[in-house]
Amino acid sequence: MSLRLAILGAGHFGRFHALKAAKGPRARLVAVHDADAARAASVAAEAGAPAMGLAEAIAAADAVIVAAPTRFHHALGMQVLQAGRHLFMEKPIAATLAEADALAAEAASRGRVLQVGHIERFSAAFRAVVAAPGRDQALSWDAVRAAPFRPRSLDVSVVLDLMIHDIDLVLTLAGEEPEEVTAVGARVISDHPDFAVARFRFPSGRAAVITASRVSLALERRLRVLGREGEMAVDFLGRSLAVLRKGGAEPVATMPGFGVDRAAWTDHDSLEAEQAGFAAACLDGVPPEVDAAAGRRALKAALAVEAAIG
Repeated sequence: MSLRLAILGAGHFGRFHALKAAKGPRARLVAVHDADAARAASVAAEAGAPAMGLAEAIAAADAVIVAAPTRFHHALGMQVLQAGRHLFMEKPIAATLAEADALAAEAASRGRVLQVGHIERFSAAFRAVVAAPGRDQALSWDAVRAAPFRPRSLDVSVVLDLMIHDIDLVLTLAGEEPEEVTAVGARVISDHPDFAVARFRFPSGRAAVITASRVSLALERRLRVLGREGEMAVDFLGRSLAVLRKGGAEPVATMPGFGVDRAAWTDHDSLEAEQAGFAAACLDGVPPEVDAAAGRRALKAALAVEAAIG
């Protein structure tokens, strides 16, 4: 059995979704829709599927991927769910917590899947972090995600564009929501903050610092985790992970009894894995790895960062 998929939003990431869905082993791309009819036709032709109007695209599908700008998430998502279709909503789940709650309630009332597109959860890198020794002993996290300027996703701040990825990952690793959020940031080239540094304090006393910039000189993606057993350093671009801990494989001369365990990973297609998870949730009843509650947690923390920036 295959899942009939429609894509709403044929922009930069919507195009990737369409091309991937067209090749999915358990899905069949049946429609592409965009407010820009020419853009929809172009992406649809590339993916080998028809371009359709909004209502027609939803009606043709069993499940719908919404990859439109954030301000349209609530309206489109409600239309999809009210039509009885499963919903994959690109991150963030919505523009406000009230909108996120409305989507979650609608999906629950209709027994439909609602998965949120936090793609980093499906990456080989994050799988390596979760599997690393000593991960459960973490006391603080320091994450950086920076990239040179690109003129897209400028309808939202860098917090909802980039930082929310690491917010979701840190909240997943911490297993709790922050009780205090402080932040600084500034508008550099767009109408919204283009860089931000956020500090989170959790009820357990643990802490996190997350930095995001879309006006950086170079790409940077890293995570540093400090804990009771030592330190973990992850270079996501270099595909490397090192854990300093007692009994580690590579002895450290200045720290008797301590050593470093190193790991690497082979990247897989995170978008393919994410769509496969959505198909499994729709066809097999498997709970989505990133559900509406997870999407709301990340949005709540991201909005707190924006409020702190002012």
